[in-house]
Amino acid sequence: MNYNETLDYLYTQLPMFTRDGASAFKKDLTNTLALCQLLDNPQHKFKSVHVGGTNGKGSTSHMLAAILQVAGYKTGLYTSPHLRDFRERIRINGQMIGEQTVVDFVAANQSAFEEIQPSFFEMTVALAFDVFAKEHVDIAIVEVGLGGRLDSTNIITPLLSVITNIGWDHMNMLGNTLELIAGEKAGIIKPSVPVIVGEYQPEIAEIFKEKAEKEGSEILFASEVKSLKPKVQSLKSTEKALLDISVLSSDSGLQTLDFELDLTGTYQLKNVKTVLTAVDELRKQGFTITNEQIGTALKQVKTLTGLHGRWETLSTNPLTICDTGHNPDGILEVMKNIAAVKYDHLHFVVGMVNDKDSSKVLSMLPKDATYYFCKPDIPRGLDASSLQEQAAAFDLAGQTYPTVKSAYEAAQNAANENDLVFVGGSTFVVAEVV
Repeated sequence: MNYNETLDYLYTQLPMFTRDGASAFKKDLTNTLALCQLLDNPQHKFKSVHVGGTNGKGSTSHMLAAILQVAGYKTGLYTSPHLRDFRERIRINGQMIGEQTVVDFVAANQSAFEEIQPSFFEMTVALAFDVFAKEHVDIAIVEVGLGGRLDSTNIITPLLSVITNIGWDHMNMLGNTLELIAGEKAGIIKPSVPVIVGEYQPEIAEIFKEKAEKEGSEILFASEVKSLKPKVQSLKSTEKALLDISVLSSDSGLQTLDFELDLTGTYQLKNVKTVLTAVDELRKQGFTITNEQIGTALKQVKTLTGLHGRWETLSTNPLTICDTGHNPDGILEVMKNIAAVKYDHLHFVVGMVNDKDSSKVLSMLPKDATYYFCKPDIPRGLDASSLQEQAAAFDLAGQTYPTVKSAYEAAQNAANENDLVFVGGSTFVVAEVV
């Protein structure tokens, strides 16, 4: 098979979360372990950092990878889902793996796939680990796909576990309370492996503390040891956000560091705290990373790693911004950022998936905006008419469109010079406009 035929095989033959939803999520690690055993257990052949959480784990992973790259380490990066190209999921020093790498891996292991019957995600994790081992990366940043305890990535023993935060998402698989969700996320905490939790959330902090104590793992809450404030935050243009960062640590006291960050959403302040705390831990473990290298990396995360879709400006006339935030906590941050922009009228291009409770998100959206309802081009996409009907219950008004592209174009055409066009509601909607 050529590359396109290989992708078609993967997309059609293997259970895929974006297509099948919960049925593609396996409740144990058996398939991943079986695949990796056939590959001579590549997960044991490279150092890693494991990054989980509800929101911010993608941004955190990309920032860490950028910093390690600039510091001179050959850095693997595994993330999901991809936006445009399957190979975005697996990068080395910011470069996507080659098409032939994917073709050769599937050709060599197709009979094993038919015997083991892995999901799309399990296969992709095995591919990533195989690539990182064969390329002899110095370190790999591995983002959890869904949950933690039962996620396919959870067969690594990392140098450091990172959990960004806990919020409402995937309740049908992870549990319908924050405590249950936190318990699943805490499943990536390993014996004697330090863990950093990005946000101290009083209602669930003890869950992480107890798990860390049980595993004999040191635990730090980044929000408790780092203090950040924005120095300049311009959301009207594509200017970079300049952060004035005060770092409080027990060994060096209070020091002020100024960094520029090319990820302009204000929610990135939380993620930067997590990243800097993780860097401190990696330094303790022998990694040489200077403050100058951190600064160089943070001002060009998107260039270094290919990250897209995080409060990203698509055009300036009219000002058009997209963001992948899609659960209640993610939408709350989006609303904060929209509120910080000066505009005459908001045009909101929105689409969602059909296996999530959309009511919480819809209840948070502004009633005075014009909505452009659309269905992302995946089988799990929520029908635009159904979304429009659900939105009407929250006094959100607008027209339906057959595709994301047509909704986007309609919003662009309707918007005046001083209006704001926002695109979001689902990662898969953003994927069609970036």
